Amino acid sequence: MDTLTHALSGALLARATEPNHPRHDQLPRRTRLWVGFWAAAFPDSDFITRFIDPLTYLTVHRGITHSVVMLPLWALGLSLLFMLLVRGKYSWRAFAGVVALGIGIHILGDVITAFGTMIFAPFSTWRAQIPTTFIIDPYFTAIIIAGLLASMVWKLTRTPAVIGLAVLAVYVGFQGIQHQHAVAVGDAYVARHQLLGATVKAIPQPFSPFHWMIVIPQKDIYSITNVSLWRKEIPEFPPEDANWFRQIYASYYPVRDAVWQQVPRFGEGKQAMLSEQVWNLEILAPYRRFTLFPALHGVDRVQDRVCVWFSDLRFALAGRNMPFRYGACRNGKEAAWRIYRLLNDDNGQEIFELIPE
Repeated sequence: MDTLTHALSGALLARATEPNHPRHDQLPRRTRLWVGFWAAAFPDSDFITRFIDPLTYLTVHRGITHSVVMLPLWALGLSLLFMLLVRGKYSWRAFAGVVALGIGIHILGDVITAFGTMIFAPFSTWRAQIPTTFIIDPYFTAIIIAGLLASMVWKLTRTPAVIGLAVLAVYVGFQGIQHQHAVAVGDAYVARHQLLGATVKAIPQPFSPFHWMIVIPQKDIYSITNVSLWRKEIPEFPPEDANWFRQIYASYYPVRDAVWQQVPRFGEGKQAMLSEQVWNLEILAPYRRFTLFPALHGVDRVQDRVCVWFSDLRFALAGRNMPFRYGACRNGKEAAWRIYRLLNDDNGQEIFELIPE
C-alpha cells in the first residue's frame, strides 16, 4: 500500500477510537489525528535502506519496521518522541495507544497486498501475504478519505469514522471473495489439463477488484493469464501508441476467453542450463528470497560479456517495463559473476548498474 493511504488510514482509525469525552490527560482530537497519521506512515521509514543499495532495500523493505514482534518497541519509541515534540504537555502513555494502532493498521494494510510483509522480523524472513488488494487501490483510498471528510462534517460523533472503517473492511472482504473466484478459475484450468499437484495463485491487479493475474507454478514453467471476473466481452485491442492506462485495462479478458501463456522458468535449451546455473549463484541469494515467481528475463551477449537477467512475474503489467530486474554478468568464462540491476533510462533503453557486494 502507498504511504499516503497508510497515513490516512491511521488518522481514520485514530478518529474512530477517540473517546467520547477525552480527559485532560488524553490527546485532543487534532493532535490525535496527526499522531495517527504519522504513526501509520512510520513503518515505511525503512526507505532509508535505499541509500545502501536497491537490492538491500528490496529485501529488507516491509521487514523490521513492519514487524508485530517489534511493534511495542516502535510504539514506545515514537510515543516518547511525540512527548518530546509537545514538550511534555502529554505523557508518553497518552500517545502509546494511538501510535500502536497506527503502526498496526499499516502492517495490516501491507499484509493484504502481494508484496509480502515480514511480520515476525527479525526472527523470521517469512513474508505474510493475503493478496486481496493491489498495492495502489484508488477505491480503498477513496473510502478512507470519505470517512475522514464525513468526520469533519459530523464533528460531534466518531460514527462516520467507524462507518468508514466498516465499509473498508467490507470492501476488502469483497476483494477476498473475488480472490477465491480467481483461484477457482485456476483450479478449473488445473483440472482440465490434469496438472497433478499444481497450486493456483491469484494476484490482484490495478483499477478494479475484478482484475486478477492467475499463476500456476510448475517445476520449470508457469501457466499465466490475466482475467476480468466482471467483463463479458473481449476488450478492444489498443493501438501501439495507446497510453499506459488503456494498455493495462485492455489486458484483462473475460474468463471464458482467457488466454493462457506458458512461461519457462529458465528459458529453453542451452539458455536454460546457463540461466539455472546463474540463478543458483550465492550472490543472487537475497534476490531469490524475495521473488515469488522468478523467471528468466533475458540473456545479453556482447563479445566476451554475458549477462543473465531475472524478474518476478507477479509484477508484470501490460505497457510497463518490468520492475525489480536483477541478474549477473561476467567478462569471459574465467571471470567471476557480479550482480547487477537492469533499468530503463528516460529513452526506454536498457541500462544496468552494479550492486555492491
